Amino acid sequence: MDEKPFIVACIPAYNEEKTIAKVVLQAMKYASKVVVCDDGSRDMTGEIAERLGAVIIRHERNLGKGAALRSLFEVGRKIGADVFVTLDADGQHDPCEIPRLIKPIIDGRADIVIGSRYVGEAVLEAPFYRRVGLRVVNFLIRKSTKKGAVKDTQSGFRAFTAEALERIGLFESEGFGVESELLVSALMKGLRVVEVPVTVRYRGLMNTSKRNPFSHGGEIVSVIIRMIVEERPLLYLGLPGALLLMVSVTLGTYMLWLFNASRYFSIPVALITLGAASSGIVLIIAALILYALNRVFKRMGR
Repeated sequence: MDEKPFIVACIPAYNEEKTIAKVVLQAMKYASKVVVCDDGSRDMTGEIAERLGAVIIRHERNLGKGAALRSLFEVGRKIGADVFVTLDADGQHDPCEIPRLIKPIIDGRADIVIGSRYVGEAVLEAPFYRRVGLRVVNFLIRKSTKKGAVKDTQSGFRAFTAEALERIGLFESEGFGVESELLVSALMKGLRVVEVPVTVRYRGLMNTSKRNPFSHGGEIVSVIIRMIVEERPLLYLGLPGALLLMVSVTLGTYMLWLFNASRYFSIPVALITLGAASSGIVLIIAALILYALNRVFKRMGR
């Protein structure tokens, strides 16, 4: 970018009155505009951010991080953002690192930059269970997209060009699975993703996660699985459907042979045959529909 870009800091926030002031004030030093989505907070989060000069989006109830980011990106587009920076409101991310985060975009080397906990001199202060969970999710995403370059797939400290978000298009995740969905979509569309080392701190924060870690992890994994199935429906739905049909044909043949040989009609075998056949047909039909829809969306430039 030749001219200084218009940078919008996008901060989803839910009950973060203890930390929102510091995050907003620091972000204002490096962003052209700070936008905060008060996602149904029951405390003074929105009021504090508004008094400090941030643009406020208010959700009447808590809709989740994905919904908050959709609202933030929409407002960012309306005010003419060239670069969108997302960061958490609880102080995990240091706004002073925004210049480092956006540098690859400014230099024209990246469409998306991830503030990574696993590259260079990055500092990660996290509980053991978080580190294990992050590595598991990172592994699943790398395997699903066949891209091995991204080491920190769950970082919420990111920078996007306006063009990158346009290419990614609509995303469905309402909650914390949004990071996975955005990244998988970006990698599948061939966008340039670069990681830079950042500091992420959990120690000393009141609520590092507002959800049960198993529920959180389950949501992320379900999003990854959904995107894998949607991207390759013939493999992940059609193939199992075909196998089930083969099983039903085999069992049906055996059932007829048994009946002809002994005049015994096996009800359990018949039920299994019927279940396998119906399940196989449903999976094959779903695979064909998803495949056709993917072809249409790709031709439309989704």
